[in-house]
Amino acid sequence: MKRGWWISLTIMAVVLSLLLSAANLFLGNLNQDEGWYLYAARLVSEGRVLYRDFMFTQGPALPAVYGIFTPVIHLLGVAGGRLITALFGLAAAGCAAWLAARAVSTRRHAAALCAFILTGVNVYQSYFSTIVKTYALCAFFITAGFAVLSYAAARRGIVAAFFSGILLALAACTRLSAGILLPVAGIWLILNRRKIAAGSWAAFGSGGGLMLLAGLGIFFLLAPENTHFALFGYHAGRSPGGLMPLLALKAGFISRFVQAYFVFAGGVMLTFFFQNQSPRRRELEKLGANQMPRVTDMIKQAYQKETPFTHSFISLLWISGAAVTLVHFAAPFPYDDYQVIIFPLLAAALAATLLPFCPEKYLLRTLALLLLVNAAAACSSPVNQEWLVSGRDRIWWKFKETPDLITLRRAGNQLREKLAGTQLLLTQDIYLAVETGATVPHGMEMGPFCYYPELPRRRAEKLNLLNTEMLIEILLEAAAPVAAFSGYGLSIASPEIAELPPEIRRTLQVALEVNYDTVEEIENFGQAHTTLKIYERK
Repeated sequence: MKRGWWISLTIMAVVLSLLLSAANLFLGNLNQDEGWYLYAARLVSEGRVLYRDFMFTQGPALPAVYGIFTPVIHLLGVAGGRLITALFGLAAAGCAAWLAARAVSTRRHAAALCAFILTGVNVYQSYFSTIVKTYALCAFFITAGFAVLSYAAARRGIVAAFFSGILLALAACTRLSAGILLPVAGIWLILNRRKIAAGSWAAFGSGGGLMLLAGLGIFFLLAPENTHFALFGYHAGRSPGGLMPLLALKAGFISRFVQAYFVFAGGVMLTFFFQNQSPRRRELEKLGANQMPRVTDMIKQAYQKETPFTHSFISLLWISGAAVTLVHFAAPFPYDDYQVIIFPLLAAALAATLLPFCPEKYLLRTLALLLLVNAAAACSSPVNQEWLVSGRDRIWWKFKETPDLITLRRAGNQLREKLAGTQLLLTQDIYLAVETGATVPHGMEMGPFCYYPELPRRRAEKLNLLNTEMLIEILLEAAAPVAAFSGYGLSIASPEIAELPPEIRRTLQVALEVNYDTVEEIENFGQAHTTLKIYERK
């Protein structure tokens, strides 16, 4: 009967995680990033060279991996990209379970289930691991890398360390903030070299180094200036605009993280509360070094012999999670969703740390309660509220007539008919180009983030970006038969991500309307549910 309850609880956790992923896939709000991520993957699959031929401000791993699935994206559009992302997100949750099981010497099934529930049955984690961003892929590489690293103490630990280095380097090639994990794990291997297979630290460094050379070095060789700007210059150029906004962003990062992962935050507090309540530790303290030094030493040695590797490995997980969190916290714009890449690892660390304090007879009930609490937290999250509503007008909710993804697909079908086989579409809403299979003018591959008003022309051309002069030229001279701009179009100045002054917006709008007439407007479109204006060339 007990085995049956374990199986039932596991099935419920898996089903709930699948339901959350499916709901976020079909009902989740659109995000502008989804367009240019998928568009970059298509360009890479067509043989274009990242950074050199077009700008992309993340690592090269996502376009390379998603480029393999171009037929799926071509068939299903953004929905296809979300399907791929959701699979990586679920794989990351599975790897978190694997990692938690490897991090403990007993109760491995319980630890695995705990980590999976924390990760998979969290609507916030599910949403940002389903919409097309780098988070799901990066989280998968991180959790898989540490799970493989846990075999470093095994017979063939040197092989495990080598492949772990490759996986963590791939995580760094997906999001640069994950790069801190390579030195952290490398130092840990050196400090624990007597507990692991000989030469594991060197194998880890070799695997990681070779992958970094292959994944990043080639782009620095082909286009050093562009690659440096994409990975460092663009992000360094962002500024919150003063001390008070900066402090507000830092405080908001912490506040929203606790809100998004409230159950995890509560578990961390419980861990601190129970850290000195281990029965084994209380037993040692009761014996006392003064009364029974020999027996105390024997018990200590037995305890250490029982888990010579796991205590240190769990510490590595916590240190790694803290290191990535500090990198995110130090960013000029520390968005809380950055933490999606590291949360599965933190969930595994919490499961491995907290479960040993739970009495055996209450273990199943504790995990059942955890599943119920996580499900309740998911039901009360603002994320799933946004599946059905698009804001509020005083006391009245604005219910969506159709899901955002369906609205995007219908707009894409309309534009495809107007294009009539022509490949060029003038837009900064790049997910429209993904849906129609069209291309956008060169320099607009980054969508609303392609416009750098003050950038000198020569440098803008070098970096495949647009300054004011170049953007006006495109608006006046583009041969596209159709143009489409939402509220995000012609409104954002990079790298600050600041709203353009009204006079500049009017200038750009006038330039667009020289050759284009508005033929249709679609309300509540795309990210933030702005109005999409569709234009036809005069």
